[in-house]
Amino acid sequence: MSIFKNNLYFKIGAILIIALLLLIPTTMIKRIIYERERTQRQAINEVSSKWGGEQMLQGPVLTIPYTRYAKEFNDGTGKENLVQITERLHVLPNKLNIKASVSPNKRHRGVYEIVVYKSNLHVSGEFDNIDFKELEAKGYKFKFNEASLNAGIDDLRGIEKQIDLKWNGDSSPFNPGVSNKDVFNSGINSKVAIHATDSLLYKFSFDIELKGSQNLFFTPVGKETDVVLNSDWQTPKFDGAFLPDQQKTDKSGFNSHWNVLNLNRNYPQSWTGSKYNLRESSFGVDLKLPVDNYQKAHRSIHYAILFIGLTFLVFFFIEIFQSSGIHPIQYILVGIALVVFYTLLLSISEHIRFNYAFILSAFATVALIGMYVRAILGSLKMSLFIAGLLSMLYIFIFVIIQLEDLALLIGSIGVFIILGLVMYFSRKIDWYSIGKDKEAG
Repeated sequence: MSIFKNNLYFKIGAILIIALLLLIPTTMIKRIIYERERTQRQAINEVSSKWGGEQMLQGPVLTIPYTRYAKEFNDGTGKENLVQITERLHVLPNKLNIKASVSPNKRHRGVYEIVVYKSNLHVSGEFDNIDFKELEAKGYKFKFNEASLNAGIDDLRGIEKQIDLKWNGDSSPFNPGVSNKDVFNSGINSKVAIHATDSLLYKFSFDIELKGSQNLFFTPVGKETDVVLNSDWQTPKFDGAFLPDQQKTDKSGFNSHWNVLNLNRNYPQSWTGSKYNLRESSFGVDLKLPVDNYQKAHRSIHYAILFIGLTFLVFFFIEIFQSSGIHPIQYILVGIALVVFYTLLLSISEHIRFNYAFILSAFATVALIGMYVRAILGSLKMSLFIAGLLSMLYIFIFVIIQLEDLALLIGSIGVFIILGLVMYFSRKIDWYSIGKDKEAG
């Protein structure tokens, strides 16, 4: 067994192999994190399927069917025939105002938290005088008695009460589904009164009590769209094609305001058929949970090789400077303790806040390794030194995972400093004489 003690190159090779082998359980823990994330998404989908999923209010859009004649080539006779085609004209409102109030709540499925909400939406606006003469001059014959107002809603299970449309003073209930799927795949519709000869301004309004999960989005279909959104949720994430013009977030919640013009989006105020996708211009809020323990666990485990490598390096220096013999099995046990830290962190963070879980797991790991070093080396000084070194490393990683934007910068500087310290303390070691000295002795 003297080869373990006296052969420097064999010792270094054994340490490197052990460090690389410890990356296998580290990779397995990464897979466990992915599996827990997948289980969390399944829990979210399960709750959403019963409560209501992510919601997006699209529209409303005024749809008017019409007929026109077009030439069609007949392969059999070689002649062109006139055929009647039915199409739909879609018109967007001149003004659209939405006032939304969101009341979030948390639901639990096992150890997982899911954000759901109830919202009250007041939608109002107006359609300008629509000039049909130009289109009628081209031979378009509009079916005004079949005109309808459609509003897209992603998950109709979230609707809590009947929705009534007020259209120029008249009131009528919305019907389930959309009158066509040119613009929306899911939503509600209501027949409206349109007159070709009128120069009226068509005003509309309706209220929706809508349940959903995590996200609430809108589409800026108005020539001028004004959206006011408020809630008592303290950690919103504003997302989509547009950010709020004004927003305030504090302990009482958030208030936000969007004002979007038709010039800011990539579709016109009217078109025929299914030429445009309104979802691309959507915006709104993501009711983000304050802590994502899986994301932070991912970020912390990236530094596993740093922990293992640096700890093994310190043990190796102790062997050189203190002439102490540390067996490869002891390296393996210390390495396993470093890896088990991540399983502790993952499991505990599912029950308490991530920061507390990190502190508790780091303390348990440092204490375990410190006591083990005290037992195998018989030196309290070395035990405290190893415990202090590991504590500084854990503090370093803890700071990095809190700084999302500066994590790469701080991490790079920290690793550079660690490398500099290792080079400084090993600068006077005569590596060629280490094995010879031991053999001579």
